[in-house]
Amino acid sequence: MEVRRRSIAAAKPVHSKTIEEEETHAQLPLPLYIINALFFTLFFTVVYYLLSRWREKIRNSTPLHVVTLSEMVAIVAFVASCIYLLGFFGIDFVQSILRPSADVWASEDLEEEDSHVIIKDDSRNLPCGQALDCSHVMTLPQPQPPPQPLPSLIIDHDPNTLTFTTEEDEEMIKSVVDGTTPSYSLESKLGDCRRAAAIRREALQRSTGKSLHGLPLEGFDYGSILGQCCEMPVGYVQIPVGIAGPLLLDGREYSVPMATTEGCLVASANRGCKAIHLSGGATSVLMKDGMTRAPVVRFGSAKRAAELKLFLENPVNFDPLSMVFNKSSRFARLQTIKCAIAGKNLYLRFTCSTGDAMGMNMVSKGVQNVLDFLQAEFPDMDVIGISGNFCSDKKPAAVNWIEGRGKSVVCEAIIKGDVVRKVLKTNVDALVELNMLKNLTGSAMAGALGGFNAHASNIVTAVYIATGQDPAQNVESSHCITMMEAINDGKDLHVSVTMPSIEVGTVGGGTQLASQSACLNLLGVKGANKESPGANSRLLATIVAGSVLAGELSLMSALAAGQLVKSHMKYNRSSKDVTKASS
Repeated sequence: MEVRRRSIAAAKPVHSKTIEEEETHAQLPLPLYIINALFFTLFFTVVYYLLSRWREKIRNSTPLHVVTLSEMVAIVAFVASCIYLLGFFGIDFVQSILRPSADVWASEDLEEEDSHVIIKDDSRNLPCGQALDCSHVMTLPQPQPPPQPLPSLIIDHDPNTLTFTTEEDEEMIKSVVDGTTPSYSLESKLGDCRRAAAIRREALQRSTGKSLHGLPLEGFDYGSILGQCCEMPVGYVQIPVGIAGPLLLDGREYSVPMATTEGCLVASANRGCKAIHLSGGATSVLMKDGMTRAPVVRFGSAKRAAELKLFLENPVNFDPLSMVFNKSSRFARLQTIKCAIAGKNLYLRFTCSTGDAMGMNMVSKGVQNVLDFLQAEFPDMDVIGISGNFCSDKKPAAVNWIEGRGKSVVCEAIIKGDVVRKVLKTNVDALVELNMLKNLTGSAMAGALGGFNAHASNIVTAVYIATGQDPAQNVESSHCITMMEAINDGKDLHVSVTMPSIEVGTVGGGTQLASQSACLNLLGVKGANKESPGANSRLLATIVAGSVLAGELSLMSALAAGQLVKSHMKYNRSSKDVTKASS
């Protein structure tokens, strides 16, 4: 309502609020934030003083209604500070005192009377700022002089989406550029996420002298990312989403969304899905489901570190520790604790189930509970960090390759010989030989860690971005070994992918955004599974593995047939003028 009132007042000289607001702020002896700080301090000080005084009276059996002069002053200060703070940090209260009350109520009544009157002739030469709601501007029956046009400023330099600012926005932009107002505080100060992004964007362009033309601002719900996905936004990046499939996996068909800018990737995965479908589909097995977190603690000696290791690995102590851990969430369930010692430092690798969430925050809270519990038994334990890289998150690590992290999945299919020849344009023997020399021997020669595949990370990253997963976890989620073997007297091909650390979730983080949520809904795994917690995230992990299987099959076939360069020249190069197309 406050935004609408500003636009109404702009058309009513009799009840102008702009001049009154300037006079109000001019009458304040100090800036509002200093006044607010003083009243906050006053409030808590007098509350503490009164409580302490009343406690003394109760101890001394003194009647509470008998008050001293200092207590009377404290009570008055308490009431005054309460009134101020209840006036929304003093702004509305101060303005209501300094502004004539009759004008306020007259303005309110006039607004209600004219609430359904639509202006027919707006004499302004410039469009309204998008931060204001000027779709219903009011006019008075009596004649009025034409208002002066507000100075305008183009926020978005894209000629297709012009956005103008008001004087208030202009002042805010200047304060951000000057460093008076921190850029990160715009959302909390303005209460409008879209307006905050626009002001931050313009301030960035002015301070850097660089244009953000081409980076969209409009068409995105900035409130949906506040406090959970991205800080200090100035726009969003457009990534096209393609569909590969249908992927026939475990008797069900899935249309797999893939967000990528690499030409030929979706087409290749789609061909692999076709080969799998024509051969009767793929099957998957989920072997493990547990997210990990490994804090590092230090003792004064290696002996003490070893004592904690033995304590944690003793089966008798697991149940009490599990009860402490599981209090952090109704979905978190501690599975194992494995320890590794390095001198007087101890690394504790906790593994737990996390329902349909990817679970990093969930397992971290449980670990913190256990560390607090252990502090009583081992007071000399020094917690160096909640994560000691023995987890290991967003880094290639042998512990993930061997022990697994997140979901551990094996997916396999038998591709008929006819399909290999007609769809994949190669033969079984060529695929088996190439897989041995490239994915196995070649990766060993390179010293690969979990990279015994052709391009698992391509598929994993594309599906992760489309479904709102953490793209950085592509590092360990792409750990994969691709196996190919000729069966049925060499006529058919058995192909499989083993992926020990697929880290996915269907709730939390980017999965709540509209686009990513739509892609999860397409796969039938949107949100949490109420009947069987964790079922949706486990299904998503198998779909990721099945998609990797399709991608491996198609790329290896293209390499075996010598078609890789030709296909990339056809689908990954363009003769079109992209700049003209985008404009």
